[in-house]
Amino acid sequence: MRTVDELEEKLAEPSPSLVTDLSRLEGDLMILGVGGKMGPSLAKLAKNALDQAGVHKRVIGVSRFSNKDLQHQLEARGIETISADLLDEAQLRNLPEVKNIIYMIGQKFGTSGREYFTWAMNTYLPARVAERFRNSRIVAFSTGNVYPLTPVVTGGASEEQPVEPVGEYAQSCLGRERILEYFSRKYEIPLLQFRFNYAIDLRYGVLCEIARAVREQKPIDLRMGQANVIWQGDANEMALRGLKFCATPPRILNVTGPETVSIRWLAQRFGEFFGIEPVFIHEEQTTALLNNASQAHQIFGYPKVSLRRMMEWTAAWVESDGDTFDKPTHFQERAGRF
Repeated sequence: MRTVDELEEKLAEPSPSLVTDLSRLEGDLMILGVGGKMGPSLAKLAKNALDQAGVHKRVIGVSRFSNKDLQHQLEARGIETISADLLDEAQLRNLPEVKNIIYMIGQKFGTSGREYFTWAMNTYLPARVAERFRNSRIVAFSTGNVYPLTPVVTGGASEEQPVEPVGEYAQSCLGRERILEYFSRKYEIPLLQFRFNYAIDLRYGVLCEIARAVREQKPIDLRMGQANVIWQGDANEMALRGLKFCATPPRILNVTGPETVSIRWLAQRFGEFFGIEPVFIHEEQTTALLNNASQAHQIFGYPKVSLRRMMEWTAAWVESDGDTFDKPTHFQERAGRF
């Protein structure tokens, strides 16, 4: 992949399993927060799967759409769009009644200093959405940040791990889960809590950040010495297929790749590709934010795109100065300050 168009097409390639699952889905699909990093490719993935299945269902993307070009791009692909600020009660109320909801709205970066807005987005708004769509099925994006840092030797937090969020962003995300659970139980809303980290799109993500740091000979902080990654297309597919696993009380599902990936090892491999010796600072700690997604892999199978393939694609993308988003993951953060 050398162009953004090629990348977008790759991200939106549906598997036969997704085509089958969406062909059997009752009702239309609406994506709340479609304007984020993952939303556009998820919408295109869903539309492609439905087209391949020969099934006519509406795919509707809702966002503020500060980027009007994105809105036009989605509409050109047959995806309906609605520009709305869902913190405005009237605009939320005016959304169409849709059977299937992918809830992708959330505030992470910029939390420090604007904690009030983060809590409004991550905890208050989900309550309003749950009231509005009490007759829908909802897959709600959450985060592995609701777990504490865990010893690296344990292989990451599984769904059985008690939550212990660090910092106000993570606390507000747990608040979102608890509020959605309350309404799921109250109205018997089928719900899936999608605890997820970290997506890889060649324009952003842990691999892109490490590869760029190596190439630019910037120091790489090893204190968060391990991470989990998954191809964005695979994560989006699991979210869409997750609609048939929604339940009340809500089902919780960790979603990421199968490996606990060493940051040092990643940098060394990228260094070999670029012919550059990585620069490291600090040493690996014995704990990290790690997510055990073995239950998701049992349900959906392993991600289609392997770690080594993602690394090859990322290295080539960075070497060719491909487009990037100015949206770092801050995966190195150990104190929960975003």
